[in-house]
Amino acid sequence: MKKILFVNAIGVFVVVFLISVSIGSVNVPMADMLNSFASFLTDKELSNQYDRIIYHIRIPRVMVAALVGIALALSGAIMQGLLKNPLADGSTLGISSGASLGAALAIVTRVRIPFLPFNGTVIFAVLFSFLSLIFILGLAYRIDKSIANQTVILIGVIFSMTTSSLISLLLAIFEEDVQQIIFWTMGSLAGSTYQNVLLMLGSVIVFGGLAMTQLNEINAFSLGEDHARNLGVNVKRSRMILFLCSSALIGTAVSVGGNISFVGLIIPHLTRILFGSNHKQVFPYVILIGGGFIMLTDLMARTMFSPRELPIGVITSLLGSVLFILIFSKRRQ
Repeated sequence: MKKILFVNAIGVFVVVFLISVSIGSVNVPMADMLNSFASFLTDKELSNQYDRIIYHIRIPRVMVAALVGIALALSGAIMQGLLKNPLADGSTLGISSGASLGAALAIVTRVRIPFLPFNGTVIFAVLFSFLSLIFILGLAYRIDKSIANQTVILIGVIFSMTTSSLISLLLAIFEEDVQQIIFWTMGSLAGSTYQNVLLMLGSVIVFGGLAMTQLNEINAFSLGEDHARNLGVNVKRSRMILFLCSSALIGTAVSVGGNISFVGLIIPHLTRILFGSNHKQVFPYVILIGGGFIMLTDLMARTMFSPRELPIGVITSLLGSVLFILIFSKRRQ
């Protein structure tokens, strides 16, 4: 039964992918899209009129959407299990805010890094996400040598408020960059390229794969640090590995798609309600649901007011807030 359910979930994910590639400001008939796929796989000449739309615009964007959703959902599942806190996500630790500050600095300073395949915004966002993690954990260690979860969360919230103030300061000083920074901080997957696909795919494989090797430890952490310690878990080592994985996933996702809210908070919640609390079972579904959710919200952002495009962060915030209220109300009842 579980295998059948998981196969069905994969099928739904594939259907959402195909629909997202097919529908947009220019709708591509499903038959033409499938013919283009067949031609590509058999190395035939791509002569269909929709080929350029499919291969140069839609496929990289939809793949990036799926991978960003996977990265954000995985990071949320990691932190909620690790911190034993259902409200934990990238913003709780301040990593998303740190990555946003780095990207905003790259925009206003117009940084260009030669010999690297990605622009300064991406590099700065990833770098600042790691620096944010180091700063938060370092400060938590100075305050509390055991680096208790409550201490990390409190410092993360304060750090998020500080970085938000610094971004507002940049908006006030660099007026010519206000529109670009605001649109980026609201999230957008417009202009996604195959380079972005490779960046996100590498991040998900490396850091998501590393987190998957720690599922027993996450299960132990979800029962409490003392319980994890009694089970023989090296608490400090496992916590550092999982924090590293989570920050890397968030940093790359924010660097490519901007600040997309609520995904890391809602998707793990929803998955645990549907499939239980065992992270060995939760994580595969988190991957499928997270990727499918962002593909659908990006599709809505592209088509609701076509040809005008909405920031995807606005859609995820609206849907996420409604879902969170429904989930919270159900759990309270």
